[in-house]
Amino acid sequence: MKYIMEKPVKAIIGEQKYKTSIHWRNGEFITDEPEKIEGKDLGPDPHTLLLSSLVACTAATLRMYIDHKKLNIPEITVEANLGQRINSRTGEITTRIDKSISFGDTEVDDKLKQRRIEISGSCPISKILKGNVTIETPDDQ
Repeated sequence: MKYIMEKPVKAIIGEQKYKTSIHWRNGEFITDEPEKIEGKDLGPDPHTLLLSSLVACTAATLRMYIDHKKLNIPEITVEANLGQRINSRTGEITTRIDKSISFGDTEVDDKLKQRRIEISGSCPISKILKGNVTIETPDDQ
């Protein structure tokens, strides 16, 4: 298997409740949990990071398409939120992400309105979230 990242993303957490340092190829940022669950809200929580990946990837994919087609659309806004429902009978959790896309004050035709849905679904993060994901954690570490 060929990895997408040159180096793994690394998280380091100390004793300060939930404050986590995330290290990536060019730097570091802080994540945390909201105060309502005893964090200090010093950075985005894991759900926010997941949705941030999706909206950033969607926006970039749409920007590539719009630039390629030489369309005059100066601004793209992508919003997403996540909800979960637990089946009371089976205990199974169903997750749903609602996503909206707008082009600021720019009027777009119906064809592009429909195409944005197809294009946004082709961003790599959308494909990962919709696909078959396996998470491996070797037990020999």
